[in-house]
Amino acid sequence: MLGNVYGLDLGTYEIKIFDKKKDRLWREKNTIAMKNKKYVFAVGNDAYQMYEKSPAGVQVIFPMKNGVIAHFDDMQYLLGSLLGNERRLSGGDEYVMAVPTDVTEVEKKAFFDLVYHSEAKAKSVRIVERGLADAVGSGIDILEEKGVFVANFGGDTTELSVLSSGGMVMNRLLKIGGEDFDLAIAGLVRHNKDFLIGRLTAERLRREFGIFDQSTDASITVSGRDLISGVPAYTDVPISLVRAAMKEPIEECVQAIRSMVDRTPPDVRNAILKKGICLTGGVANLKGLSTYLRESTGLNVNTMDTPELCAVRGLQKIILNKEYYRNLTYSMTDEDYRWLR
Repeated sequence: MLGNVYGLDLGTYEIKIFDKKKDRLWREKNTIAMKNKKYVFAVGNDAYQMYEKSPAGVQVIFPMKNGVIAHFDDMQYLLGSLLGNERRLSGGDEYVMAVPTDVTEVEKKAFFDLVYHSEAKAKSVRIVERGLADAVGSGIDILEEKGVFVANFGGDTTELSVLSSGGMVMNRLLKIGGEDFDLAIAGLVRHNKDFLIGRLTAERLRREFGIFDQSTDASITVSGRDLISGVPAYTDVPISLVRAAMKEPIEECVQAIRSMVDRTPPDVRNAILKKGICLTGGVANLKGLSTYLRESTGLNVNTMDTPELCAVRGLQKIILNKEYYRNLTYSMTDEDYRWLR
């Protein structure tokens, strides 16, 4: 009896999955809650509900960090739990995984081992560079295009990819993402107002205010702890403070984009200058981000529809298209990776 085919996009904060048999995409928080550091208390969305408000003895863990697997056993258990009710073990299932390019081969092998050496009894595991999956999911004919620039702004990393004729020309993984924006906001609020807020509150401020807007006098009332009196309280956080906090991390991303465009081969660069940047990832929906990047780089910036799902939509198309599957995927059991076995 034939098994199923799954497409897996493992993000730092969210897992996106394509199920070929049911022809559907679904997503779950990449989170696991541990009790007394020994027992699994909850996984996925249920575990994320406890983040920053978990009871005593319960620790909320994110198995991914900086785009790679930080807690292998936890990640394996979480993935097994999410797929447990979906997969059919008889005959073995096939998996196609989106993986960052600018990581070590050993870190890539961890993605492969996550499924291949597990209770999933995988029939095969194929790897796709995430930049390629993003481009395919954005509706780009990646095998024909001579120059594509994809900027994936995620929760923990920003991945910049230059693509041409179905291959990766350049790639860089920046350890800057939505979490860094949130921590910068929380840090500046603490410094300027002697007021402590959580990361989720900082995320709310980031989503509400964005990066680039005409409004300069708006503010939002948030709850937290007054560091002088030590008691819970409320305070008004102005939009100017939030944008000042995000300026440094976003400017680092802008400099990386400029540098990569400057180092791109001339023919590929000309195609990119005509078409601009494809903006994907969960943070791509941030208000004003595309406008800020456009004014800072001088390039057109196109935010894709539901940008957080571009990679998994790309995996869906790659799985269903034999030409894409043959040209864009590879296995770490191939001869080129013999030294890693």
